[in-house]
Amino acid sequence: MGITTLAVLKWAHIIAMVYWLGGEWGIFHTSRHVVNRKLSMEERKRHMETAYIIDIPARTGIILLMPIGLHMGYFWGVQPYSGGYLVGMWCLTALWLAICWAAFIFRESDRGLMLTKLDEKIRFVLIPLMLVAAITSLLGHGPFNAGEMQKWFSIKLGLFAVLLIIGLILRFIMREWTTLFRILAEGPNVEAENRLEKSLRLGRTLAIFYWIGIGTVAFFGATKFM
Repeated sequence: MGITTLAVLKWAHIIAMVYWLGGEWGIFHTSRHVVNRKLSMEERKRHMETAYIIDIPARTGIILLMPIGLHMGYFWGVQPYSGGYLVGMWCLTALWLAICWAAFIFRESDRGLMLTKLDEKIRFVLIPLMLVAAITSLLGHGPFNAGEMQKWFSIKLGLFAVLLIIGLILRFIMREWTTLFRILAEGPNVEAENRLEKSLRLGRTLAIFYWIGIGTVAFFGATKFM
């Protein structure tokens, strides 16, 4: 029968999901060394650098999951948009990925912070759009089909949007780390250390809900039971 486009998309979707979940797990455990005051600043900066390196494949996976899912949705008949719509979607995704990777490459500079904020602004637009599309589709008003055994797609999209909100908060936390480490590079600063520890506590709590949400999204995608 050969390799189909849908089969390749399924493979890419699995890879993106694995990098997303695995990356967040790695950052969760690496981050505790970032705020460890017993370590030298050089050692802490090394762990922060490791966290950023682990994070970029996860960010890439997150960005790719939406277009891959929408593309597969066309083959499954739950979203009716094809042709130019899919081409445009992938072109915009490529631009978003370029911004994300540029922000990673220049992460230690003001340019990197600016690009990171631009990446965040894209999410400010996409998250409400996805939530509205998911809710209106479940109510029977489109844009996606939500008939019998089709609701899973809109539910999954809505949950993904909620996870992007959590991810956005985690992005804020990592961006704050960069700013705080610039302060700590100038010398000991108790206030900056306290802010680092506070942000880590928040991030670790959110990470638990993040993993539960990722598992739930994967469940709806795998079972398609609604």
